[in-house]
Amino acid sequence: MTKLFVGGLPYSTNNQSLNDLFAQFGQVTSASVITDKFTNQSKGFGFVEMPNDEQAQEAINKLNGSDLEGRKLGVSVARPREDRPRSNFNNGRRDNNSRVDNRNYFNRGRR
Repeated sequence: MTKLFVGGLPYSTNNQSLNDLFAQFGQVTSASVITDKFTNQSKGFGFVEMPNDEQAQEAINKLNGSDLEGRKLGVSVARPREDRPRSNFNNGRRDNNSRVDNRNYFNRGRR
């Protein structure tokens, strides 16, 4: 099973059209375009899973750098998601642990 990252997608691309694009190279297990959670608009990238590694490599070779609706596609094997630190903001309020001591910031160099 190979998971592919697909960047540079036209914003009109949906899950089905992404699936159809990769289905010409073999079986597609899943295809998902990543969308903004507030506007539900495409972010211009997505992920495709293909069970056959050779077919996935063929899709990379043929589609990487190709043009789709005036946009250059970038297709590669997806890297594992990196753990990112969570924000210190809680509903727009800072936690007590993240306070900035403004006295030291604004009084630098003044004595």
